Amino acid sequence: MVGGVFSIRTRGGVSLLTTEYGEVLVIAELGHFALLLACVVSLIGFVLPLIGAHKGFSGWMRCGQAASAVTAVLATVALGALTLGFITSDFSILNVARHSNMTLPAAYKVAAVWGSHEGSILFWVTVLSWWGLLVAVTARHLPERVLARILGTLSGIAFGLFLFITLTSNPFLRLFPPAADGADLNPLLQDPGMIFHPPLLYLGYVGFSVPFAFAVASLLSGRLDVHWARWMRPWTTMSWVLLTLGISLGSYWSYYELGWGGWWAWDPVENSSIMPWLTGTALMHSLLVTEKRGAFRLWTVFLAILTFVLSLLGTFLVRSGVLNSVHAFAADPERGLFILIFLFVVIGLSFALFLARAGRVAEYVPWQQLSREGGLWANNVLLILATGVILLGTLYPLTLDVLFDTKISVGAPYFNTVFCAVFLPLALLMTPGIGLRWKSGKAAELAALCLPAGILSAVLAALMTAFGASPAVPEGQSPAVSAYAGLFFAWFVAFFVVTGPVIDIVRRVKTGGGRALTLASLGMAVAHIGVGLTIAGALVVSITEEERNVTMYPGQIMTVADVTYRFDRVEQVRGPNYNAAIGTLTVLDSSGKTLTVVRPEKRNYDSVTSMSMTEAAIVHRPWEDLYASMGVPTPDEKGWVMRLYVKPWVLLIWIGTLAMALGGLMGFAAGFARGHKKVQ
Repeated sequence: MVGGVFSIRTRGGVSLLTTEYGEVLVIAELGHFALLLACVVSLIGFVLPLIGAHKGFSGWMRCGQAASAVTAVLATVALGALTLGFITSDFSILNVARHSNMTLPAAYKVAAVWGSHEGSILFWVTVLSWWGLLVAVTARHLPERVLARILGTLSGIAFGLFLFITLTSNPFLRLFPPAADGADLNPLLQDPGMIFHPPLLYLGYVGFSVPFAFAVASLLSGRLDVHWARWMRPWTTMSWVLLTLGISLGSYWSYYELGWGGWWAWDPVENSSIMPWLTGTALMHSLLVTEKRGAFRLWTVFLAILTFVLSLLGTFLVRSGVLNSVHAFAADPERGLFILIFLFVVIGLSFALFLARAGRVAEYVPWQQLSREGGLWANNVLLILATGVILLGTLYPLTLDVLFDTKISVGAPYFNTVFCAVFLPLALLMTPGIGLRWKSGKAAELAALCLPAGILSAVLAALMTAFGASPAVPEGQSPAVSAYAGLFFAWFVAFFVVTGPVIDIVRRVKTGGGRALTLASLGMAVAHIGVGLTIAGALVVSITEEERNVTMYPGQIMTVADVTYRFDRVEQVRGPNYNAAIGTLTVLDSSGKTLTVVRPEKRNYDSVTSMSMTEAAIVHRPWEDLYASMGVPTPDEKGWVMRLYVKPWVLLIWIGTLAMALGGLMGFAAGFARGHKKVQ
């Protein structure tokens, strides 16, 4: 029973919703009807507010708020109907039959909703409708025409997505007769991280639609002032925070689930998420300049458009399969053609509007190169350059394959080399940027911040290089001087980024007392410290980690760095929908004392017997991770190939990303109330 009035039951594999009066509604048809109605309502919310804003029709403009509310309700009903279909194992729904089965744990049945193409796009547009409703409720202080244009733009995007779903990606297609059981969810997605990782990514992606809509509204009106930037900034910050958390969770999932010991592989899916994060970071800094000084207006509008375009591009190219296979369009030409048309319309119209109306928004505000504006301009340029490097490496192989049938691979060496060449100077500019004044800075003030930070960073880097983990080298060899130099540089960059905001806080307290420590300034410091911690984890672990890929039999030992792994045994265990081989390894310190026992797994799922999943065993220590994963059994099935790691300071990667998100939340809290004052 649901509320004592409705009940859900299954008849012949079809989920039914009944009332106390005996009436029956088929859940899938209810969701499909809500989807179709949402498409119609979003079209109304797109057309009427924009025409009303152009003609000055107040009643038409107010339709945007009502349409946003109705669309959000209808999209939620559709998503709820699909979720119920998965929970009740309604295998008369083709999407459910393809991505679930009876033995799938309940939590993963919910995750399966966004585990398919159809369900993920429905979740995407539902999140978009929630963002639109939130804007409609909280932005009533904005001028009527501005709000109408923002909501009209959001509804236009939603209409395109609803149309895409109904024409090419209907999640409610029926299967008769219903399947006796489903095909199961992809084993890669049967993990707790997948319950939260995609929703957080989508919340971040879609959140950038709000600054995009605001940019469109500013171009249509020819106005972007300080007040509007102040309103726009908290929305951008919250979207950035959600995307940061989504990327962080995804990298940690890759670290422990795939068994390869890494956390970032530069594959197209990862690249599609980091690109809008980089431009979103640039947008936050550009909005700061627009709010404080009225500068960078045109640049802010451009970044708002670019960030959302990259969010769309990444989401739909990944979900269409184009980034993984250039033949995806040939396999599903209808869906591929619609995606191309939709992207062309959004990208083409938004940038065409930018080119046509940019002159009405732009306004020259003088600033010197040695100033806060100059530092943030350099920040933006480097972030866009880093984005371009990733975009080129991601799309270049695809372009060659499509146009010339030439297959090449752009892998980690390219990205690591070129991206680091751009990002490391960006990191080193963070501390000077904090110390610069608006409009015109002073070299003496800059030196007063950078010199102490540089000296302290050099001392700390020397100590960590001398007494911390040594650079990893082949067994039996000693580290070269260049390896220690690289380790020193890695620590120096990380400490320089961290100590800069700390020294700045101390300086603020000395000069201005407690009043100088605003929530916004503290949030900035915490976020920048998080960047430094992530840099430390990423660079240092890549230089110092030690790995052994060995074949081990029960009783055999293997020493990695300062710890020893003893392979004890392997047990066969039955899970809810898989069979697992669970290894037991005892971890010993250099004196032979037992530190812990780890149990890596190798799983074979019932529905996908050809795919074995690795569940790594990880022991987190403050200064290092002890990591073990199982490969394949030996031909005689008595031994196993093991991957054993000692990964110093790797935990700093995720501690840093959490600090970034925390700093962003502090900035959001500081800016929300200020940004929602009445705008004339």
